[in-house]
Amino acid sequence: MKKLVAIGGGDIRKRATKAIDEEIIRLSGKKHPRLLFIPTASSDSAGYWRNIQRYFGDVLRCRTDVLHLVGKTPAPAAMRRKILSADIVYVGGGNTLKMMRIWRRLGVDRMLAAAYRKGIVLCGVSAGSICWFASGHSDSMSFYNPRKWRYINVKGLGLIRGVHCPHYDSNTRGVPRRKHFRDMIARRGGIGIAVENHCAVAFIDGKYFKILTSKPRAAAYRVYKRRGKVLAEKIPQKSTLSPVAELYGKKYT
Repeated sequence: MKKLVAIGGGDIRKRATKAIDEEIIRLSGKKHPRLLFIPTASSDSAGYWRNIQRYFGDVLRCRTDVLHLVGKTPAPAAMRRKILSADIVYVGGGNTLKMMRIWRRLGVDRMLAAAYRKGIVLCGVSAGSICWFASGHSDSMSFYNPRKWRYINVKGLGLIRGVHCPHYDSNTRGVPRRKHFRDMIARRGGIGIAVENHCAVAFIDGKYFKILTSKPRAAAYRVYKRRGKVLAEKIPQKSTLSPVAELYGKKYT
C-alpha cells in the first residue's frame, strides 16, 4: 500500500505537528519504525538533524537515521539501501529547487519513487511536502538573493497530481504565499492543493486521502481557476478516508 503525507508546516522543536507525526508513525505499522531523515533542502543542517533525533527519536521513539547528500557523492547502492530499508522517509524543509537538483543528479528521485511503490511511508514538511507533487509553490529564490526574489514553481517527483503550496497561511520575508499562489494558478491554471501550517494531507494508494491537523482551524484548500476567476475551497476534514475525486474534482480525476 502506497502511503504519503504532505505537511504544510510547523516547528518540530515545539512539537507543533505532533498529532500529524503520530499518524505518520501509525501508517508505518510499526511501534518503533525506522525513520530516515533527508535534510538536503537545509544543506544537511546539523542542527536540524539533532532536532529530528530528539523529537522523532527521544519523544516519538523512532529509530532514526540520516542521509546526507550536500557536497557528497554517496555510492548509489548505499543510498538505495538506506532509503529502501526505512519504514518512514521524512524530508525536511528549506530550498526545494536545490534539493530537487541534487536528487536528480544523484538518482535519489528514482530511489524515492521505488520506496513509494514498496509501501514505505513518504512524508515531509515545506520543501519536503512540495517534492512529492507534480510541482510546487516555492520560495527557493530567497535563499540566493534575500533582497530581490520571487516565488517560483518547482518541479517535483510527480507522485501526487497538482501544484502544491505549503505554508498557505504564512509568508516568506513578508511576501504572503496565499495571494501569490492564487496569482500563479490564475496564470498557469490546473489544480492547486494549498495547506496551512499545522495541517497535512495524507494520500493512500493514490486513491484516497485524509486531512490531518495538529491545531484547531488549520486547513487545506483546493485552488483552481473557473471562468476567469480563481476559487479557493476549503477541503472538509473527515474522520475517515475520502476518494481522491473529492480532493481534485471530477475534471481532474
